[in-house]
Amino acid sequence: MADELLDPILIQVTVPLPQPMVFAAFADPAKVREWLAPVARIEAKVDGPYELEFTEPLAFASHGRVTHFTADTDIGFTWHPPPIYADGIGSGPSVVYIRLQDSPEGIDVTLEHSGWPSTVPGEEARSFHFHLWDERLHQFKEYLIRAAYG
Repeated sequence: MADELLDPILIQVTVPLPQPMVFAAFADPAKVREWLAPVARIEAKVDGPYELEFTEPLAFASHGRVTHFTADTDIGFTWHPPPIYADGIGSGPSVVYIRLQDSPEGIDVTLEHSGWPSTVPGEEARSFHFHLWDERLHQFKEYLIRAAYG
């Protein structure tokens, strides 16, 4: 049924660095450009822009808005997929939510991307985005460790 949703994408990485440094890599556009997208326009406040432009694996722009913001804890934003996957999210944007939490190994970063309709285009869009986020979150962790330790 078109009204049913697929399970959200859930990806977690643990970063052995201070929480404010980890959070800044999602909220500071200069830092986001280092690991996620070469163009980032972000105002880290509710209803501020969270706009990203990608050149690979596909060239596309996601002109989202911040939906949640708690400094050093969580940030959420609407997400617009590449045009070839637009049918995979139905009538509106999907939502990305990132939460940081202390753990014995450092800071657990959990990314949840929801809003995938239970359709063939929804499954294709979800699969593309799962691989995109998985790759980028590993780049995120590598970027932060390089930035902290050289």
